Amino acid sequence: MDAVFRALADASRRELLDRLHADNGQTLSELCARLDMTRQAVSKHLAILEEANLVVTVKRGREKLHYLNPVPIHEIAERWIGKFERHRLQALSDMKRALEQGSKP
Repeated sequence: MDAVFRALADASRRELLDRLHADNGQTLSELCARLDMTRQAVSKHLAILEEANLVVTVKRGREKLHYLNPVPIHEIAERWIGKFERHRLQALSDMKRALEQGSKP
């Protein structure tokens, strides 16, 4: 998970992930056309995202397509966000039930 957090710490890499989320399966050229970064910078950021398993690539002929892999982000959500969310949702559920029954929560 450390590699995922390191990869997500950079705004440019988050932007690349957002671009892939909006239009998955882009080539390096397509990603570069939409960003204000050099081709070399985009390649370096993509390599870090690949190391963190946030981006996977598939060769199609001479092209290399980049796809968002949401699994590591989901794992973070489950481990670091989900456990805090469950308590809040349970409290809201308890409050709703108490209000429907006409008693105090």
